[in-house]
Amino acid sequence: MTNTQNNKALPLTGLKVLDLTRALAGPFSAMILADLGADVIKIEPTPNGEMVRGWGPFQDGISVYYLSIHRNKRSLAVDFRQPKGLELIRTMAKQADIIIENFKPGVMADMKMDYAALSALNPRLIYASITGFGNTGPYGSWPGMDQIAQGMSGLMSLTGQAATGPTRVGIPIGDVVGGMWATMGIQAAIIQRQATGRGQLVETSLLAGLIGLLTVQGQRQLSLGDTPGVAGNDHPVICPYGMFEASDGPFNMAAATEDMWVKLCQLIGIEDWITHPDFKDNASRCKHREQVKERLNKIFATRKKMEWTLELVKLSIPAGPILTLDQVFKDPHIVETGLVEEVDHPKLGKLKLVGNPLKMEGFGGKTVRTAPPELGADSREVLQEYGLSDADINTLIAEKIIQSTH
Repeated sequence: MTNTQNNKALPLTGLKVLDLTRALAGPFSAMILADLGADVIKIEPTPNGEMVRGWGPFQDGISVYYLSIHRNKRSLAVDFRQPKGLELIRTMAKQADIIIENFKPGVMADMKMDYAALSALNPRLIYASITGFGNTGPYGSWPGMDQIAQGMSGLMSLTGQAATGPTRVGIPIGDVVGGMWATMGIQAAIIQRQATGRGQLVETSLLAGLIGLLTVQGQRQLSLGDTPGVAGNDHPVICPYGMFEASDGPFNMAAATEDMWVKLCQLIGIEDWITHPDFKDNASRCKHREQVKERLNKIFATRKKMEWTLELVKLSIPAGPILTLDQVFKDPHIVETGLVEEVDHPKLGKLKLVGNPLKMEGFGGKTVRTAPPELGADSREVLQEYGLSDADINTLIAEKIIQSTH
């Protein structure tokens, strides 16, 4: 049973997506569309499939990297090196609603599958392209990777400690954000197509996506010429707001308003600072940030981080412990809110996956419907749905144009 047949209530049910992407940004974008009900066909190159299938670590021989970004999709394995393989994809594009690709600029044109070529075959096609730096400009021809974009966007210059200097974010944030921007653009194009009847080209890049996140730090530079340095674990313009040390480890606390500051001082017994000229308002506290942190940490060191969290939350002061991932997935709130879901996998049995964080009536309480597919697991079924006869499919298999495990 296809995703389309199985998910009649989902928002994007009925939309056909060809996912020609690899690594992370593009697959992440396509996965969001799949979560929302689109029928996403992961078109993988033979003989080894999506490149991340070979990236460790592995769960019983299967890449956990691959498992993390391919739920709710189907796999069609095609030999991109053969003209018949590329022609097959172009034929499928005539029926598709959306194509997503994240090849280096120029590669899709070389395969005669750029937007100009495919939109001529299918004017309703929405074509999403994710690159490292865009298709124009001095860096347009450069290959793009997440950490390179993190550095060139300024994000790394804001992240880290004074002692360490610039630090990358602990996940490939440029890839993930690039995929999310692409998905937003695709959905906007879907809505506009309802009025115009035509698709369009949707482009974003890892670099542009991260610069689009700079918000107040970027505006400080543009408006004031103020170049921020590494922010560490403190909010750049609010104090006290950041990481503090309890007796059993770090926690975050944000006394973000004057009312919260007063409540905090009363809670921990430093009422003398409520009216003290060095600490009475946010601007003064920011000037004396290190002194504020030192005094607060001496007090916070007397109790555990969750004890402080509960006391602070009672006063409506935002706070929370800093958790390692083993603690995150055991946390009662994470468990009860269902952020981790379980699905049957043909080789791994019951497989736990992080689900879609959106809450929507259409999901029916579950966002992970099918496990990340094995290479070529759906080749025959997909091509039948796109109008190929069994004889044609058998010929493609015999000629090794496609690979099928069923």
